[in-house]
Amino acid sequence: MRIIIPSRVATLVTAASLVLSLGLTFVVIQQGTAQARAEGVSSADRSSQACVRSRHHLERNKRNAAAFYTTAFNDKNPRLAVKRYGGDEYIQHNPLAPNGYEAFNEFVETFTAAFPDAHIEIVRIVAECDLVVTHSLATGAVPVYTELGTKLVDIFRLDRNGRIVEHWDVGAAISPTSENGNPEV
Repeated sequence: MRIIIPSRVATLVTAASLVLSLGLTFVVIQQGTAQARAEGVSSADRSSQACVRSRHHLERNKRNAAAFYTTAFNDKNPRLAVKRYGGDEYIQHNPLAPNGYEAFNEFVETFTAAFPDAHIEIVRIVAECDLVVTHSLATGAVPVYTELGTKLVDIFRLDRNGRIVEHWDVGAAISPTSENGNPEV
């Protein structure tokens, strides 16, 4: 027969409390994860202030981002693009351009005046939460876009109303040769 001494009781109570605490924490985490999964939301999505989850709003965001981009560059009308699709602010992550819609308007007007044949063809578009990503082929602005064109990826963040408020981009010249023969855009 074992004798239970006070230190063993304290250890047993501490261990039992720890197990119960961990068990309850696990249940709470599991319930939160299950709820997020049921809503179709990843843990990263929940941190966004304007995260939309419905197919309707995601499609709206894709339409608005595509229209903003093509109205500004292809139609050469950035002011109309901003009026229709711009939000309260415009945060620009391209290090060559300042923040704000007036800076955007000036850049597009100067660029399209210098390259009137510039054209951006959006080949694919993806939306998740409050972000829209376009994958495009830019042509008609040699030497900026090169003879073969430039592949562009633009990321737009939209507010709760589906209006553009932030932008990131990356571009690279289309390669003259391909080891696999697959298109780059």
